[in-house]
Amino acid sequence: MNIALKKSACAVLLLGSTLANADEIGCVTTAWKLVGANHKVCVDAFQDPKIPNVVCHISQARTGGISGTLGLAEDPSQFSLACRQVGPIELPAKLPDSETVFSESTSLLFKSTNITRLWDARHNTLVYLAISRKVIEGAPANSISTVPVMPWGK
Repeated sequence: MNIALKKSACAVLLLGSTLANADEIGCVTTAWKLVGANHKVCVDAFQDPKIPNVVCHISQARTGGISGTLGLAEDPSQFSLACRQVGPIELPAKLPDSETVFSESTSLLFKSTNITRLWDARHNTLVYLAISRKVIEGAPANSISTVPVMPWGK
């Protein structure tokens, strides 16, 4: 394994410890499998770790069968993202223009779904971008959701 690949793998592992944790909301079977788990789409929820009162929901395809049951399958790069304001938003004094807020492994090695928060200062909007990422190569699959920072009324 070359040095660049080792550094990338370590960075992915380290990032996971500082990111939001997701709560599984539920799953729906998309294809029944005779042996092993069914193929399904699962919905998870997580809060932005640095922006209180922003909650995102992500749906992702999960591979079943024997390889999926054993954790050896590579999940397809199919997902959808929706983020919403659920209370008053107070932005930190120094909000980075771009920051990874969530990452979940979608294969045994080197593939993940990452969600990055972007700050659109001109439009006072938080932009959340979900992408499928491989250490070696990326995938064009992506989804976007925006949260305009607005007063929270009574």
